[in-house]
Amino acid sequence: MRIKYTISIVFFVALVIIEKENNIISRVSDKLTLKQTPRTPLQPSGFSHILLKHNGSFTSLGKIDSAFTLMKRRLENYSEHQEVMTRGRKHILLLATTRTGSSFVGEFFNQQGDNMFYSFEPLWHVEKMLTLDTGGTNATAAAKAYRDVLRQLFLCDFSLLESFIDPPPVDHITTALFRRESSSSLCEESVCSPFIKGVFERYHCRTRRCGPLNLTMASQSCLQKEHRAIKSVRVRQLETLRPLTEDPRLDVKFIQLVRDPRAVLASRMVAFAAKYKNWKQWAVGGDVPIEDDEVRKLKGNCDNIRMSAEIGLRRPSWLRGRYMLVRYEDIARFPMRKATEMYRFTGIPFTPQVKSWILKNTQAAKTSGVYSTQKNSSEQVEKWRFSLPFKIAQVVQKVCGPTMKLFGYKFVSSEEMLTDKSASLIEDKMFNFS
Repeated sequence: MRIKYTISIVFFVALVIIEKENNIISRVSDKLTLKQTPRTPLQPSGFSHILLKHNGSFTSLGKIDSAFTLMKRRLENYSEHQEVMTRGRKHILLLATTRTGSSFVGEFFNQQGDNMFYSFEPLWHVEKMLTLDTGGTNATAAAKAYRDVLRQLFLCDFSLLESFIDPPPVDHITTALFRRESSSSLCEESVCSPFIKGVFERYHCRTRRCGPLNLTMASQSCLQKEHRAIKSVRVRQLETLRPLTEDPRLDVKFIQLVRDPRAVLASRMVAFAAKYKNWKQWAVGGDVPIEDDEVRKLKGNCDNIRMSAEIGLRRPSWLRGRYMLVRYEDIARFPMRKATEMYRFTGIPFTPQVKSWILKNTQAAKTSGVYSTQKNSSEQVEKWRFSLPFKIAQVVQKVCGPTMKLFGYKFVSSEEMLTDKSASLIEDKMFNFS
């Protein structure tokens, strides 16, 4: 009698879970209500712990097979529903490091228009939350968090990102989303809540006066877009993102943007002067201590970039047709050609709106600051050669040599060679991405 009672309870629990799954499917089908942020559905593995103990032993699972079979069928139907919803949708991840021109290249997708939901550096919040007192992060924990947040954002679910935003959003509303104004999708009329006098929003929209960002409204807007793109400078290893390629709900394309490490360092010394005091001191006097932590950090960055590129260019089965390597120098010299290649790779139509933006923003008479995306790009390509001291360039060549060789950047052996305008330091090189 007690066994029958136990089995009845299990059936009831099963029916409750099934009903919950029905509600999830319904909410996804309706593309969410404005009062609820989408959540990740329960996975089948979440039921593996449902074992009921009776008289010191576990009740036979055979007696409740039918309930679990029904639950499994519901979950399989939900998975199929998700795949149907995402069919034909592209998910683009632009991978780079700081000062490689990623904000500029990210605009190629931000300017796509009504069919693209673009996110600018959402992982900034994750990195900030996971930063240790020493200034670094736990690489393993960070890599997993980055991957999981990216997955949810590609599915238009902001709930996991919310847990990293400081201060925490209230009722899914935040005034602190990093660089909101850099995503046209987050400043559209449909996501623009009424302006609230006296409420300060750190990263406010430039195109219109909006109130704090409602992440539920952002999620709903995202679901209505045909494609999604994310730009990030925080992922260290491409290999850690492999699970995204194996998720049937996603069709992920990776574009890895690289730049001459000497140019990157020269740019960082200007943009992040306070953090690069040692390099600035070494530039004006004395030798560079090759074993210094700053030099080791530079080497580590170069090694991570190179290893990710080597994996991508090797084209393993999980990356086949999903990886493209592009040099900033090539984009700066031939912006329209490279943009065309990037769009062809993603399988998304290259709109006149993007072409117009590229023409306008690659022929500017002068730049508007270190963070500007408006510049005469062809003139900017090797401008660093006339500001970076030769001895600093030598150090970069020593610790980043293998990376420079892989990407086709020429070494210099003298100050005269470094500053010779007639000689380019960029090899003509093609990278397969088919």
